[in-house]
Amino acid sequence: MAALSFLDREHTVAKPGYSRWLIPPAALAIHLCIGQAYATSVYKNALVSHFDTSLTAIGIIFSIAIVMLGVSAAVMGTWVERVGPRAAMFTAACFWASGFLIGALGIATDQLWLVYLGYGFIGGIGLGIGYISPVSTLIKWFPDRPGLATGMAIMGFGGGALVASPLSRQLMSLYDPNYDSATGQASGGAVAALFLTLAIVYFLVMMLGVFNVKVPAPGWRPEGFDPGKLKAKPMITRANVSAANAIRTPQFWLLWTVLFCNVTAGIGILEQASPMIQDFFREGGTSTVAATAATAFVGLLSIFNMAGRFAWSSTSDFIGRKPTYVMYLGVGMVLYILLAVAGNSSTAVFVLLAAVIISFYGGGFATVPAYLRDLFGTYQVGAIHGRLLTAWSAAGIAGPLIINGFLDAQGEPGELVAADYRPALFTMVGVLAVGFVANLLIRPVASRFHEAEGHTDAFAEAIGRR
Repeated sequence: MAALSFLDREHTVAKPGYSRWLIPPAALAIHLCIGQAYATSVYKNALVSHFDTSLTAIGIIFSIAIVMLGVSAAVMGTWVERVGPRAAMFTAACFWASGFLIGALGIATDQLWLVYLGYGFIGGIGLGIGYISPVSTLIKWFPDRPGLATGMAIMGFGGGALVASPLSRQLMSLYDPNYDSATGQASGGAVAALFLTLAIVYFLVMMLGVFNVKVPAPGWRPEGFDPGKLKAKPMITRANVSAANAIRTPQFWLLWTVLFCNVTAGIGILEQASPMIQDFFREGGTSTVAATAATAFVGLLSIFNMAGRFAWSSTSDFIGRKPTYVMYLGVGMVLYILLAVAGNSSTAVFVLLAAVIISFYGGGFATVPAYLRDLFGTYQVGAIHGRLLTAWSAAGIAGPLIINGFLDAQGEPGELVAADYRPALFTMVGVLAVGFVANLLIRPVASRFHEAEGHTDAFAEAIGRR
């Protein structure tokens, strides 16, 4: 369609003199919006009351969205590489906004399955496409600092809840005069109106990213950048591997395991953040940590989740991706052990340990695209990243199952204490140990998986002419 011709890749090629520093804000516009997925707890209780169902039934909405994130990123990754970031980001905006619109219809008509279909399934597709669409573009613009580039964008996903949570509370209080911010209780009509409003707001903000994103011209390099220096680093290749070949390499599956283990352990804390801090300091059946303090703790974790994505991924540009994951997983094991045995010694100790663990969780997400670029090159790194994100989908199921399974066996919610968490926390230490070993086993990709240099150059020139 002529009206949508601005989405064609040929219309996104940057002209000489274009500043690459305009690309991270375009990527942030997408990631800050889809990062709303971390703020679903704001209206979870309201949906439980509206549909007269359980927390588990409402939690399925988020689980579907995360599963579809990984599936759509894996399935659509090659398409994203082919059509370019603008068309992909526009598609993500349409799916994400449509998910909210259908979800709003489901709430307004008391049809929970429509919320599953809307926010969960359709919105989840928007999550996956939106998450990967800026990544390969950022790496192509910042071949000298890929960790910094991806960290700047992906920190937006971690920080999306910092925007969405207060915004959602303000909107629900506007739409429902009886809204109770302490319990999160609001009328179904208020949540439906919230979904409708978010659909419009997020679509408009994401379109700012769509109109501003550009790809570098074939052969473009940052001023002063010498790709020859990359050759001296054994874990950074100058060759390229296709997405089809990448999944045939042991490096892909080792890195899949690394990401799965890091995310599984992090989700274990995020899933139970608010009750966990109260349970750790429960005395005589009564928590010494107020609910308001627990809520503040969740917000603090969001800040460290976001900051870790930028700080640790940027650090990886200097110390290397493999040593960075040695830190995430190795130090993470130590922190989990300390959390289990000494986390209840003081609130400050608990908060510090949990905050650093979550910073590693966020950093793992932001560093992995640069790790992929080091191992497989830039040719189809977005598509490879999409396939790797299936580890996130698997971890999104495994993490809550592990920790909730242990806690269910220990006692009733509201009666748990710090000792009840220890079996789950020590299990997470074992999970991190598996990832630690997998990371140590990663070596440069064998040359038999590399694409012929002329083939990738011709591909770059062809898509640049489209």
